[in-house]
Amino acid sequence: MDINWSERLQKLPPYLFAEIDKLKRKTREQGHQVIDLGVGDPDLPTPEFIIDELYAQAKVQANQRYALDQGIPQLRNEIQRWLTERFNIEVDSVCEILPTIGSKEAIAHFPLAIINSGDLALVPDPCYPPYKSGVLFANGRVEIMPLLNENSFLPDFSKISEDSLRRAKIMYLNYPNNPTSACAPKEFYEDAIKLAKKYNIIICSDLAYSEISFDGYRPVSILEVKGAKDVSIEFHSLSKTYNMTGWRIGFAYGNKELIKMLSKVKENIDSGIFQAIQYAGLKALREGASSIKKNLFIYEQRRDMLVQGLKSLGYEVEVPKATFYLWIAVPKGYTSAEFCMKLLREAHLVVTPGNGFGSSGEGYFRIALTIDSKQLPIVIERLRKISL
Repeated sequence: MDINWSERLQKLPPYLFAEIDKLKRKTREQGHQVIDLGVGDPDLPTPEFIIDELYAQAKVQANQRYALDQGIPQLRNEIQRWLTERFNIEVDSVCEILPTIGSKEAIAHFPLAIINSGDLALVPDPCYPPYKSGVLFANGRVEIMPLLNENSFLPDFSKISEDSLRRAKIMYLNYPNNPTSACAPKEFYEDAIKLAKKYNIIICSDLAYSEISFDGYRPVSILEVKGAKDVSIEFHSLSKTYNMTGWRIGFAYGNKELIKMLSKVKENIDSGIFQAIQYAGLKALREGASSIKKNLFIYEQRRDMLVQGLKSLGYEVEVPKATFYLWIAVPKGYTSAEFCMKLLREAHLVVTPGNGFGSSGEGYFRIALTIDSKQLPIVIERLRKISL
């Protein structure tokens, strides 16, 4: 049978983490002890009280049927309480909150509700890949907003052309940022909202890393800005906050019309989140504060160990205020891909090349703080031994 890939699939670059995983497996098959600092998947376990709640709720027959597409009311109410307590924002639990199967699927599906063929989306670069792929699947066009060191890895709105601003339907923002670990002040969001209102642009804010922060820093939500709800939808996830990446539970909140549109897409694609997981997520939001503190203590230790070790070897790296990533300049004389391949071949370390997140990531690589602290001295020692 002669089977051709669709044009939309052919437009997509290879999914970054899938390609890294292939290289990692090949190196291990060659007998090397690989240390993986690549994918941002917490190595810490899901807290026991969340697992216990899943176990109990999974035995309830009512939870074994199709879930409600809108999520159970109890979960929406708990999300509302958490958002109010954490960010001091008011959202209606009935029409301004939508539980999702993780934030990734919601972020990727949202353009299907907004983008028509050829419509423009403004996407940061480097970025989390589903921003671009979601737009391409909706047959839209991507225009990148470069995130550069000289602008603190924030997009420079003044560099976007008037024509692009008038044609743009969506703008993606993500702070604390993956992959750069940059953070955005409230004033940045104020500027973004003014721009969005002037040009009728919808802002999609990805806030997945808001609870992974250090040194007293507390990331803000775009919805803390007056008028943001008029033009914004924000996406959150329990994945990184509670070590629940495999559970697939997140939520969207914001403008009620945008929530309604996303819900319409999802009701034609999926059948909601397994209700036992929804109850477990509710439990996490209600009782998870102490587990977050434990996570942050561990990540902060790892951050400090790696930053100190890398700086001692001459690497250019900033101390991040949030996320569990380090964004590091590649040594002179190498591209991002060349240097990351060198680390894999000579040091058997998996790190992520910055250009894998977009062309503006060239010249950097990303390290995830998701390995045990006992391995970090080994990482530094392996880096010390490679020839630069």
